Amino acid sequence: MQIFWFIPTHGDSRYLGTSEGARQLDHDYLKQIAQAADNLGYEGVLIPTGRSCEDPWVVASSLLPVTRNLKFLVAVRPGLHQPSLAARMAASFDRLSGGRLLINLVTGGDQTELEGDGVFLDHASRYEQSAEFIRIWREILARSHEGGSFDYEGDHLSVKGAKLLFPPLQTPHPPVWFGGSSAAAHALAAEQVDTYLTWGEPPADVAKKVADVRERAARNGRLVKFGIRLHVIVRETDDSAWKAAEELISRVDDDTVIRAQAAFSRMDSEGQRRMAALHAGGKKRQRADLEISPNLWAGVGLVRGGAGTALVGDAKTVAARIEEYAQLGLDNFIFSGYPHLEEAYRFAELVFPLLPRKLRDKLPGRAGTGPFGEVVANSYAPRQATPRAVGAL
Repeated sequence: MQIFWFIPTHGDSRYLGTSEGARQLDHDYLKQIAQAADNLGYEGVLIPTGRSCEDPWVVASSLLPVTRNLKFLVAVRPGLHQPSLAARMAASFDRLSGGRLLINLVTGGDQTELEGDGVFLDHASRYEQSAEFIRIWREILARSHEGGSFDYEGDHLSVKGAKLLFPPLQTPHPPVWFGGSSAAAHALAAEQVDTYLTWGEPPADVAKKVADVRERAARNGRLVKFGIRLHVIVRETDDSAWKAAEELISRVDDDTVIRAQAAFSRMDSEGQRRMAALHAGGKKRQRADLEISPNLWAGVGLVRGGAGTALVGDAKTVAARIEEYAQLGLDNFIFSGYPHLEEAYRFAELVFPLLPRKLRDKLPGRAGTGPFGEVVANSYAPRQATPRAVGAL
């Protein structure tokens, strides 16, 4: 099990859908979040992509020298990047980072945004292009270790004598992650990617997606890893966690929700459609309706595109829900919370002690010498808490 955090390059706040409680998005703040994730023992961070975000490659590069172990899941966008250039970027980043690069293949689902970026392909054609893109990208990087070149002629992309002189550190190439809910996305994942990533749907629905991708991969003689992208709202008690969830959307008004849902409805993303269905396109507003599965809350998706669900509860409950997903075959968990700096600490402090020992041992204080916690009465070191075990975690 690997736990990742999120770098909010599209903005951060204490309340969704409003500027109240908003954070200034600058490099100092992004650096704080990255360093917190690095120091706390998160495996890596996802950096989002799109016109609403700062460029992920620029951000990731700027955070390399201020982190030590943190991996960066960075997007490549077929139609915006050419595969040969993307291969050179990946190889350079991987070498300079000491092998800390993960690749997020993003096909895109917002037609308006795509056209603004010069991409005019329909849904099916975009997946065809993405399949050609990542095939070329992988081959260029893989052959670079022996100095070979690569020719390819496809329906959307072609290269002749493509060659990379300086190979990546990871072999044959940095791992490729990819998410999508359509049949075309599952086929692409089964054929070419290393980790298939789903947004946070109820466990039964996630199980179906995992089974389909796994079966398709087996027919190709491949094994695929699995991960999930979720928000998390964890507190010391269930009641306080649910109050925090309700507080998160307490400032958003009906007009904002309506405008957001109208924008989402224009997208041709199957994943976005599935997210919207969880809260009936914004019609569900009460906790009883938004809790779509035990402790899985769809309130974030009222105004936020992409991942729109959160695990809500006390630490023991959230850890148990993580284990429930892990039992489905998910190895990688990408979490986020508002605001991202404080919630990175909160999640690590409350939930990490309940996770597998490999993760627990990364916590500050497990292998260090202290001090950890405020000294008691100017004389005594604080007593170290004993983690509570949860199920099979």
